[in-house]
Amino acid sequence: MTAFGIVIVVFLVVGLIVLSSTIKIVPQGYNYTVENFGRYTRTLTPGLNLITPFVERIGARLNMMEQVLDVPEQEVITRDNASVAADAVAFYQILDAAAAAYEVSGLQNAILNLVMTNLRSVMGAMDLDDLLSNRDQISDRILRVVDQAAHSWGIKITRIELKDIRPPRDIVDSMARQMKAEREKRAEVLEAEGQRNAKILRAEGEKQSQILEAEGKREAAYREAEARERLAEAEATATRLVSEAIAAGDVQAINYFVAQKYTEALAKIASANNQRVVLMPLEASSLIGAVGGIAEIARAAFPDASRPQPPAPAPVPRGRSARPAATVPPVPYDGSAS
Repeated sequence: MTAFGIVIVVFLVVGLIVLSSTIKIVPQGYNYTVENFGRYTRTLTPGLNLITPFVERIGARLNMMEQVLDVPEQEVITRDNASVAADAVAFYQILDAAAAAYEVSGLQNAILNLVMTNLRSVMGAMDLDDLLSNRDQISDRILRVVDQAAHSWGIKITRIELKDIRPPRDIVDSMARQMKAEREKRAEVLEAEGQRNAKILRAEGEKQSQILEAEGKREAAYREAEARERLAEAEATATRLVSEAIAAGDVQAINYFVAQKYTEALAKIASANNQRVVLMPLEASSLIGAVGGIAEIARAAFPDASRPQPPAPAPVPRGRSARPAATVPPVPYDGSAS
């Protein structure tokens, strides 16, 4: 090869080196920092970029996408002296490539230690029961503290999630027994409340039943009193009408009234519960004789009411001889049995 050919080859190699040093292609999701003699000058964004060869160079290649950082398991002593093991994950994103490259050394290690430190600090200030039931609050508190501390590094802590909190085995067994006792207590309380409500409802039902029964008796008594009042009024009206009829000279009215009462009295005697056999030497003619006797009394009281009638013969007792009718005055039958 001649000297001219060697010179051409050298120039081609130098040209390729200069071209590769000048043209920089940045992939999507990344940012490159440019240093001029070791000093940061600018940041290259995704796409085709040109830099000054032999003067500027690429300093740091940073991933601008959201990244996840696994936080290893940590032993934490709670405020009530319970030892628990907890692990978490942290999500972060670089917003300022220059700050992330030159403000902190070992970005991921710095974020990891910051999250672990604040995890122990936040969880250690809480009781075990609060620790197990307030995971969201713990994550929010750690997120606020870590994000504020990492703000100067040009990154944004987007989320911190607790993956697991593991208390010791004996504490887990104690919590299980406590939960069982609490559920049994709730069951007994609910059962007692159910029995109490059932008794209250039964008492209310009996109360309403007694009230309705008393109201029914009161209404029945009121109706019965009203019926007796109407009956008394009817009786008084009937008596008044009979009295008016007697006063007017109608003897048949008092005969009917007395005969009706006499018949009702006999019916009551015959239908009494304490009587099984009733022996009464009573004939239908005796009742008629009693009515006739009453009629005689009425004629004596009202001589002008009607024309006098011959008196009915008096019944002759058994075993005695009858006397002449002219010498025996008429005796009305008083209605009693001999």
